[in-house]
Amino acid sequence: MTQPSRESGPHTPPGSQPPGDRPLAGTRVLVTRRPERSGALVEALEEAGATPVLLPLIDFERAPDQHAVDVACDALAAGAFDWLVVSSATTVHVLMEKAAERGLGLGQLVPSGTRIAAIGPATRSLLEAGGLDVALMPSGEQSAAGLLTVWPGGGRILLPQADIAAGTLAQGLAAAGGVVTAVTAYRTVDYPAAAERRLAVQAEDGGAGPQPASYSLLTPETAAADIAGGRIAAVIAASPSAVRRISALGPLGACRLVAIGRSTADQAAALGLDVAAVAAEPTPDGLVAAVVKSLSPP
Repeated sequence: MTQPSRESGPHTPPGSQPPGDRPLAGTRVLVTRRPERSGALVEALEEAGATPVLLPLIDFERAPDQHAVDVACDALAAGAFDWLVVSSATTVHVLMEKAAERGLGLGQLVPSGTRIAAIGPATRSLLEAGGLDVALMPSGEQSAAGLLTVWPGGGRILLPQADIAAGTLAQGLAAAGGVVTAVTAYRTVDYPAAAERRLAVQAEDGGAGPQPASYSLLTPETAAADIAGGRIAAVIAASPSAVRRISALGPLGACRLVAIGRSTADQAAALGLDVAAVAAEPTPDGLVAAVVKSLSPP
């Protein structure tokens, strides 16, 4: 069983964090993302004084039906769609992989006449880093519902998404007059994914990722014991699927649950979990601010 290599003493009780630039001093915060996707969040937590500990709960595999993905990508490259709607950063990695298989960069896979909509800033940053311009992103709630509130309507739309994606976005786009081609781009699975099917994912949030020499991954058993023993102040859920796996760890007790957005918070509520705070923005700084809020006096 792997153990955290950093100090794992008791956290500062909620409501007694020191003021100033390090409001999370003395707290341990559980991050449930893959290490390579946690760099910027870990850095932001450390800047606020927290000791982040890692428990990756979900991973991503290539879609079983690669033919369907390939057909969709070939049609995309041929200019068959007016819009490419990207609802997660993981989808961008799938598109990068498909572009590379064709000897292309991401910016060459999508024709200049195809407009791109992104659901949030991490997704937008990845797309732009790949040489693509994002024409539409919700400024308020960064979710399927948020995107639909700013959607102009109509058009031929490619919507690559996760196998567990709700039908909200596809149905909403169709209701607004769009002709939607929805394709399963990847599978969400328990961490770790099978090596031969695992989707390569880079750090989409600008961080280099925790270094193995500095961090060890908690096991679910260790994390559950630390939560039960009051040694973790807060746990961050970055997706509805992460919430489902957090709930399997057992009662959270005094550990505060922080959700990255409304859909994640709604999933927690459906599972009977209390959400202490919801990030105003799904960014490292937004999540840190939500952790601070969750541990502040009412």
